[in-house]
Amino acid sequence: MSLDKFEEALRFTLKWEGGYVNHPADPGGATNRGITQFVYDAWRNQEGLVPRSVWFISDDEVREIYRLKYWGPSKAAIMVLPLAVVQFDTAVNFGVQGAIMFLQEAINAPPDGIWGPITEGQFQKNNTKATALKICDGRIEYRYQRVKQNGSQRVFLQGWLNRDNDLKAFIGGMD
Repeated sequence: MSLDKFEEALRFTLKWEGGYVNHPADPGGATNRGITQFVYDAWRNQEGLVPRSVWFISDDEVREIYRLKYWGPSKAAIMVLPLAVVQFDTAVNFGVQGAIMFLQEAINAPPDGIWGPITEGQFQKNNTKATALKICDGRIEYRYQRVKQNGSQRVFLQGWLNRDNDLKAFIGGMD
């Protein structure tokens, strides 16, 4: 089931993580299908491969990086499907630590970005679609705060909100 959940989550995320972008206001820099050049370089180095532009990232590399660097570390595999999709997409958008913090806030655990015993205990009681929806709402709130703090990010706001609202709709029909 975990692989099926991964594929479902990946399908949603790749819908929003299109092709190559390198927007000057995006602190992530050059990115292709949601994978930054920095992450791609680190992964290729770990695999004993020579660095190359993220422009050339393959479908298999995208899938493997997402599985190893985001799906597994974010604990999405142990979650019910709606929460797994949200957790994975949040990890891709905000990093694994950020995704764990969004989850912690939604389940009333101290938001430190570390999956420890308190988070685990709260998670066991809140592995639900309702938690997934709370995370979506938290993401939307964060987007507005980010733009308020840094006006240069306003250019991305509508796209972020479209993605967050599409995520809510995507998980809406899931059990």
